[in-house]
Amino acid sequence: MNSQPRRHATRWIFAGTALWGVLLVSCVMVDRPTFAPPKIAGAKFAGTNECQQCHAQINGSFHDATHARLMAPGENAKNVGCESCHGPGSTHIQSGGAFGTIVNPRLSPETCFECHLEKRGEFSLPHAHPVMAGKVSCADCHNPHRGEMIKGGGTALEAANESCLKCHNSQRGPFVFEHEALRENCTTCHNPHGTVNDKMLRARNQTLCLQCHYQQQTVTGQLLVGGRDHASFVQRGTCWTAGCHEAIHGSHVSSSLRF
Repeated sequence: MNSQPRRHATRWIFAGTALWGVLLVSCVMVDRPTFAPPKIAGAKFAGTNECQQCHAQINGSFHDATHARLMAPGENAKNVGCESCHGPGSTHIQSGGAFGTIVNPRLSPETCFECHLEKRGEFSLPHAHPVMAGKVSCADCHNPHRGEMIKGGGTALEAANESCLKCHNSQRGPFVFEHEALRENCTTCHNPHGTVNDKMLRARNQTLCLQCHYQQQTVTGQLLVGGRDHASFVQRGTCWTAGCHEAIHGSHVSSSLRF
């Protein structure tokens, strides 16, 4: 048999695969900006120093902000820090700060999506904060001008949950019997940007609870949690709707988190 055509075909396959790999690497490695600042018709970049003439208070605390790292180096960058998110500011300066002459990310999340593209997808999921509808702003939870983007946590004097609890005040407590997960962070159970699960939960039903409340199973057919068999309980619904742990954020009457 003549195997010459088969060898030629194999060579073409390997050559095509190698060429595709080279093209893919070249696209990934090319030196290009990762995002483009917003555009404003007729406006030019003025530089951060011009912004601080009026916004001295914001500018004074911006040096330790997470977003301060957006300032690009080099002559061509022209110290474009504020304008990375707010767009070129020459028209805004010349008009004395007239409305509509600068981009306000609080009014639209599109500026934030220039960098945080994956959040657009999360906010479009079935259960999400109504950012896309304009009822909630990214700036309601995040402060881009000072310190870390999240209000609490880290070295801050506020708890990591403060961003959530200023709206969801009924979950604040204190409770006689608290849910330890709430002490850690609301995001232990919830994804605030959006999920496919009801109440913006990270996982469905008891699957979420069993990520923490789980122990080694030694008997077939049982689901031991806290030394008690929960196999029949989990068939009734979620842990917080099956008549067991309804006060999932904390309770004043039951260590089992019941009303």
